[in-house]
Amino acid sequence: MRNDHMIFTAFMSASTTKTSLGAWTHKSTDRGILTADYYITLAKMLERGGFDLLFFDDRLAMPAAYRGSIEPAVQRGSRAVKLDILTILGAISTHTSRIGLGGTYSTTYGMPYHVARAFSTLDHLSGGRAVWNIVTSLNEDEAANFGVDYLNPAERYDRAEEFLDIVTRLWESWGKDALKFDRDSGIFADPEQVHEIDYTGKFLSSRGPLTVPQSPQGWPTLLQAGQSDRGRDFAAKWADLVFTSTHDSATAITQYRDQKERLVAAGRPASSMKIMPAILTIVGETEEIAREKEAYFDSLFEPEEQLVFLSEQANFDFSKLPMDEPLTDDLLESVSGTRGSVEGYIRGARKKFGEDATLRQLIAARSKQGDARFVGTPGQVADKLEEWFLNEACDGFAIMPADVPGTWEDFVRLVMPELRRRGRVPEDISDGGNFRKRLGLEDRVQSLVH
Repeated sequence: MRNDHMIFTAFMSASTTKTSLGAWTHKSTDRGILTADYYITLAKMLERGGFDLLFFDDRLAMPAAYRGSIEPAVQRGSRAVKLDILTILGAISTHTSRIGLGGTYSTTYGMPYHVARAFSTLDHLSGGRAVWNIVTSLNEDEAANFGVDYLNPAERYDRAEEFLDIVTRLWESWGKDALKFDRDSGIFADPEQVHEIDYTGKFLSSRGPLTVPQSPQGWPTLLQAGQSDRGRDFAAKWADLVFTSTHDSATAITQYRDQKERLVAAGRPASSMKIMPAILTIVGETEEIAREKEAYFDSLFEPEEQLVFLSEQANFDFSKLPMDEPLTDDLLESVSGTRGSVEGYIRGARKKFGEDATLRQLIAARSKQGDARFVGTPGQVADKLEEWFLNEACDGFAIMPADVPGTWEDFVRLVMPELRRRGRVPEDISDGGNFRKRLGLEDRVQSLVH
């Protein structure tokens, strides 16, 4: 049985807003992105408002695929700034007690021992609230920053499988009760409950054990957002939470069922994963106010900035394509980045403009977020959220901002009280501690011996 409560994530960026791209120009956007107080204040507000998770996306390079240059990204602020996420989450953890703390780390450019140690430490210091967003990374700019060869999608997922094998074994290299602190016997920890893992794979190896005892969640919660077949199979094996990118409820329902079927086929209960599509909300006390906010938000739209973003996502220079000729399926053969997302953008454009949709129309369709832009009064937005939830398109939502902090202030002040009246979010949000238990996620720790 599904819980009647929706799960809410604030989709954040250690930078200017991700989804709105140029929304740093929004008149109400806080520009204090280089200060700790900016992130701490947002986290405290989101926790008080009842959000379950704050999550930071990441990229390890400035976008440079468009026109083969970083100049457009730097000039327009298109994800040119990305601070280190775990540093920010550590600061936030000392000022919050309930909200989950989610951060992106790459399995392609990170190392398993470092990731296992960092997230286990965060889990301890936060009282069991660490969430790792697993990404395989997608573009050549990142590879260039790390001075390594670019891996194709299949190789990235092969490496990711080994990476997760190592990380989870390291998390289990200490037994739950291994740490004794027994002054009378002089035993600090039980050696029989601490084990090397001795893992050797094609891409990675690690001896272990971890230098951090098993953390409150056992395994920090695992989040993933792969849209391809390989990505969904990977999520079925490893993920506790899944973000989806979809532009209409019908597609969300199909993706939800597909992911749950893959989960069961992987030998896990259907209830052991929570699925959250990313949506953008614009809320006003009246519909007129909400539409005025939307019109102002849309006035900030810059087509070239969208092309910078698409080129980064696809690992393909969209400046090479004519703006007003029909898109062809051959385009996907040139995509070595997030092919699933590009396919979704093309579908959205064709749904809105017909099978001969152009690149210009794709940009226009993406800017509107399709049906995944919820605009209106608190009641109207709550109606849409409830409709998706009750139709089993999701278990909750990742709320993307039109401006920061305005989007989340409006959602907390206007929408959350309406959802509480409907019984869709808990009345009591005072409980803190173990994030995995609070969301009803399965205990993933298997054994000490693999």
